[in-house]
Amino acid sequence: MRRAAIVAPARTPIGAFGGALRPVPVEDLGAAVVREVLRRTGLDPAVVEDVVFAQSYANSETPCVGRWIALRAGLPIEVAGMQLDRRCGGGLQAVATAAMMVQSGAADVVVAGGVESMSNVEFYSTDMRWGAHSGSRTFHDRLDRGRERAQPEDRFGYISGMIETAENLARRYGITRGAADAYALRSQHRAAAAWESGVFAEEVVPVSVPRRRGEPIVVDRDEGVRASATAEGLARLNPVVDGGIVTAGNACQQNDAAAACLVVAEDKLATLGLEPIGFLRGWAAAGCEPAEMGIGPVPAVAKLFARLGATLDDMDLIEVNEAFACQVLAVLAGWGVRDDEVGDRLNVHGSGISLGHPVGATGVRIMTTLLHEMHRRDARYGLETMCIGGGQGIAAIFERD
Repeated sequence: MRRAAIVAPARTPIGAFGGALRPVPVEDLGAAVVREVLRRTGLDPAVVEDVVFAQSYANSETPCVGRWIALRAGLPIEVAGMQLDRRCGGGLQAVATAAMMVQSGAADVVVAGGVESMSNVEFYSTDMRWGAHSGSRTFHDRLDRGRERAQPEDRFGYISGMIETAENLARRYGITRGAADAYALRSQHRAAAAWESGVFAEEVVPVSVPRRRGEPIVVDRDEGVRASATAEGLARLNPVVDGGIVTAGNACQQNDAAAACLVVAEDKLATLGLEPIGFLRGWAAAGCEPAEMGIGPVPAVAKLFARLGATLDDMDLIEVNEAFACQVLAVLAGWGVRDDEVGDRLNVHGSGISLGHPVGATGVRIMTTLLHEMHRRDARYGLETMCIGGGQGIAAIFERD
């Protein structure tokens, strides 16, 4: 099969929950980054054959968000679009799905991306369709409800949300509050250092946010980074669950963002005048117990490494999405390595705790950061992994020639 090249990956800044990007709907976030990918490459939009976008909190305001984004970005009406959801792994799945399309010959050029505006996730009711004759009706917060309903309750019991799954891993692997806070502090300081050194400048697409009065404001920086974070400040935060170790300081944020790239068949690169930043070497997804969903990268990586004959030692850079600090440390324990053994290769510019976790966009955001850093370091292999609500993991290896 043809190799799938990744071209011009880019992302928006990551907005805080209810922050600067709150007024921007998902179709505009996605369109902004798609337009920028095409501008950077100079590619004729008519060459794009499909637009594959992940979104985990979809609704009927923008059904089939990939098609919506294609049209909003000004692509020809002949360009198709689709939407997929593998929860936290959706963005990476969008890249993998686009890669399979070009590897198999179903397409030559595909836009792959992910988008989420968690600030605009709605409340909804399942009680109203056939009328409300008397009594009260329930409205669900789709954000909370999606975490509670991530698995069949009649089979696995009630799981209150992702925090419970993180606490389960902390107990199983003996992870302390101090270790979790120390990891979270490193994430914040690494992200802050990356911004100060200009590392993110080439991957971030500024977003213009309209205002009711006055000129639009331009958002060009991640809002969740806390350069001033201290160990003492993190230690003062109360755990979310009594007796637990997860706090607002050592867990990921809720965010708004979009990210995208071109996925192109290798034999078309020269004809189209495109320069790849890397290639998708392989990917795998695997299931795990829903109550310990954060351990998902362990079986996913085992499956991927067995398929490709790779090892953790082969990886120049490693990304583990930071849903929770204790979840990252549990994954390392599951791999049989210590943080101090891989820390210089792991999440070198921070991740979900510091940068944020805009669920459907995160997989492409991580890939974007990873590939740009691989380019800077002239690295050969990079590993990206994600845990997934409901009990899954996904992993991918990217390579540079």
